[in-house]
Amino acid sequence: MYCPGFVLGGLGVSETLLSQKVTGLEPLGGVEPATATQSLTWFQGLILGMVQGLTEFLPISSTAHLKVVPVLLGWGDPGVAFTAIIQLGSIAAVLWYFWGDLVTLAQGTGEALRTQDFQKQEFRMSLGIVLGTLPILVCGLAIKVWVKDFDNSPLRSLISIATVSIVMALLLGAAERWGSRQRDFTALTLGDGILMGFAQALAIMPGVSRSGSTLTAGLWMGLERAAAARFSFLLGIPAITLAGLVELKDLLDTGMSQADWIPVGVGLLSAAFFSYASIAWLLRFLQTQNTWVFVWYRLAFGVAIGAIALSGLR
Repeated sequence: MYCPGFVLGGLGVSETLLSQKVTGLEPLGGVEPATATQSLTWFQGLILGMVQGLTEFLPISSTAHLKVVPVLLGWGDPGVAFTAIIQLGSIAAVLWYFWGDLVTLAQGTGEALRTQDFQKQEFRMSLGIVLGTLPILVCGLAIKVWVKDFDNSPLRSLISIATVSIVMALLLGAAERWGSRQRDFTALTLGDGILMGFAQALAIMPGVSRSGSTLTAGLWMGLERAAAARFSFLLGIPAITLAGLVELKDLLDTGMSQADWIPVGVGLLSAAFFSYASIAWLLRFLQTQNTWVFVWYRLAFGVAIGAIALSGLR
């Protein structure tokens, strides 16, 4: 999701868009200004799209990895705008994978509106997705209006990402340990959508993971793992799409050169391919396995990134 997650790229502001530092060590704490010194290459776009695709729908935070991986490779922070735009590739993968579900939801919702049968499951699920999108839209718009330099916010520092990753790992572990996991996808309610929407809004903070926060909330609410993940994917469609389109509009307004669009296009295609593979794998995995592998990964990731930031190596 900025989210994923959503404001993974978010409705945040990016003054520098596609450019970032390529040389120089990152200050202690991991805040590296996203100033324009060199544009992304197509290869960097390919790698960042792969990172986005592999991490967007896993509960490990694509925002954190899109911040950390290029910094460790010496490319610098690609910025909020690039992150948000390549998430459109992930949305294309969701639409492709869940097209049948989306058609069923649309048809059922249309029928419910015609017959005024507002208890129909498809209508209530669609309404849950709409209402569940509102919290993150409000938070995202607030950031766009009031946070004028979100690219260089302390929330995007390595220390912040490391801390948040560890906290979210512990919350996911607690949900895995004590969640009842007795309700399947057909048992989703309007209230589930709203509560998971508030959980999704937490992904405004880099490192939270939109899919991680919603999966954690779903497990706490007694949903089966695969059901929570499936609804999380559907819930993210409006928020991630709007975030990407807002940042895409900003890019169009800047009048970018053709060369600058190449890494964006490559990143989009790469993100779409790897996102589809990630969705298919995760849903199969959660049908038979638990989420502890992601808990331990996030703990290790947070500790490692925190150690790197505190050591001043990056």
